[in-house]
Amino acid sequence: MPKLTASIASVGGNTLLSRVLGFVRDLLIARLFGADAATDAFFVAFKVPNLLRRLFAEGAFATAMVPVLQQYREARSAADLKDFVDRAAGSLALVLFLLTGVGVLAAPLVVLAFAPGFAAEAETHALAADMLRLTLPYLFFVGLTAFAGAMLNTYERFGVPAFTPVLLNLVLIACALWLAPRLDEPVMALAWGVLLAGLVQLAFQLPFLARLGLLPRPRLGFQHPGVRRIGRVMGPALFGVSVAQLALLIDTLLASFLATGSISWLYYSDRLVEFPLGILGAALGIVILPRLSRCGRLGRQSGVGAEFSRTLDWALRWVLLLGVPASLGLMVLAGPVLATLFLSASFGAGDIAMARQSLVAYAAGLAGFMVVKALVPGYYGRQDMRTPVRIALVAMAVNLALSLALMLPFGHGGLAAATSAAALLNGGLLLAGLMRAGVYRPAPGWRLLLLRALAANLVMTLLLWWLAGPTADWVDAEAVARALRLTGVIISAAMVYGAVLLMLGLRPQHLREPPMAPVRDGAGGNAVSGL
Repeated sequence: MPKLTASIASVGGNTLLSRVLGFVRDLLIARLFGADAATDAFFVAFKVPNLLRRLFAEGAFATAMVPVLQQYREARSAADLKDFVDRAAGSLALVLFLLTGVGVLAAPLVVLAFAPGFAAEAETHALAADMLRLTLPYLFFVGLTAFAGAMLNTYERFGVPAFTPVLLNLVLIACALWLAPRLDEPVMALAWGVLLAGLVQLAFQLPFLARLGLLPRPRLGFQHPGVRRIGRVMGPALFGVSVAQLALLIDTLLASFLATGSISWLYYSDRLVEFPLGILGAALGIVILPRLSRCGRLGRQSGVGAEFSRTLDWALRWVLLLGVPASLGLMVLAGPVLATLFLSASFGAGDIAMARQSLVAYAAGLAGFMVVKALVPGYYGRQDMRTPVRIALVAMAVNLALSLALMLPFGHGGLAAATSAAALLNGGLLLAGLMRAGVYRPAPGWRLLLLRALAANLVMTLLLWWLAGPTADWVDAEAVARALRLTGVIISAAMVYGAVLLMLGLRPQHLREPPMAPVRDGAGGNAVSGL
């Protein structure tokens, strides 16, 4: 199997396992705790460190670090590389410790910053603050975990970081089943689970770093050239990589002013959209970033510029062929999927109907979320930090304006629709910017590929609409019958979609990953011909 494809399969497979366990986790939370003020409080307490993780650790920090680490790996001595890793680890640990400490001390204020609507609900506010004091230290551990994951990704050990989120889901499932019945406030078990999971995730990755000889001995090094370079990139990368997460934060903030349960409905909808987004979108961004960083650094050498463009083109073709049908499928099957996964005594038909509104709206923007994941590395691989920031700011402004305009007439569904519109705009502007700069030139065959994809998606969507039927039929059915029926519908639609593409002439070679151009590494004089 070609290397990029194999890496996508590794990351996507582990992410699939994590998402499946995540659904089990969310199913348990929905069945055991429902969608009420207590779960709203937990989701806010969990969203704060989770958002900061995605913004600073896995988002901006990882994106800023991979190109620097790639350069030290290829152009510096082993001693220089190890010194850089030690200094970066120590500096990051101190920043995370201070950020966590301030957040714990100011927990009530942080809750109000993320969910100002809780100010009118004293008990919910107090519960969220108590849980935040437990969940926020997760940021410290998972930030260092993301640091370790960035190093492993640079050395093409993609599977280990991709498997790590599985541990979070396993720990939370265990706490929901074993610890929750033993506490006076059962939902607090989930907060304890988040804290424990952070420690477990970090411990899991350390042996793999030791095998590479990169287990850090943390030392402060804010003046180290490599650390300073990461710091300069962090600010712009914060917006360019994480605009989708900031949009979801806006949803949570505004949803705190809406009906009780709105935050939970948005959470479950987002989790379902994250399933295909994590498997394909995030995997594409993770796998192509080291190659794009290498091409960007060696961009003046023969063949590398064309390889850069071909790599982006390859990623976009996968988004079209897998991301668009996933988006349409989730829109049509929103009610059946929610009923199959979450319907229970605590999460009833009314909750299904409300969550369906936000899931349809989020799913409409899924392709936009994936395009952003695939194209942002195209900027940072070339050390272009400003353009994604400008685009992200435009998208954020549009998202906020649409959210304010749509939240009153359409409630939480309007918030989700605004987020999707902003994601589609963000992806479109990123694509236009790369094409305008001449960095990305679409390879031949796109017009025919678009026609094939349009026909296959049309047939698939009509089939799904016919097979799905009304959501009420799913709500009234038995749980096992719902699961079997949903499985059959999805398999049938996937088979028809693939068959139509094959009938129209699409073949595996049309999606073959681009070859790597042999280039001369100026630092060591060695030919570099692979990732």
